[in-house]
Amino acid sequence: MSQQSHAVATPAGHVVTAREALEPLYLHLEQEAEARLVAAAIRAGWSAEEALSAIDDLKLEDMQAIVSRKS
Repeated sequence: MSQQSHAVATPAGHVVTAREALEPLYLHLEQEAEARLVAAAIRAGWSAEEALSAIDDLKLEDMQAIVSRKS
């Protein structure tokens, strides 16, 4: 994982919500995780397209699980 530090804004930093404070870090981590997953899949012999399709399927399963928990 990247050693780069990502500061999270404080409530006094003119941020309206905690979500807005965390969103840049969340998006960075999501992008980094996806890049690592694709790289691992390629090293294992899968194509980038197959890896991205699998990642999309996993994200969809996560979203469906969240929706079913909320209903």
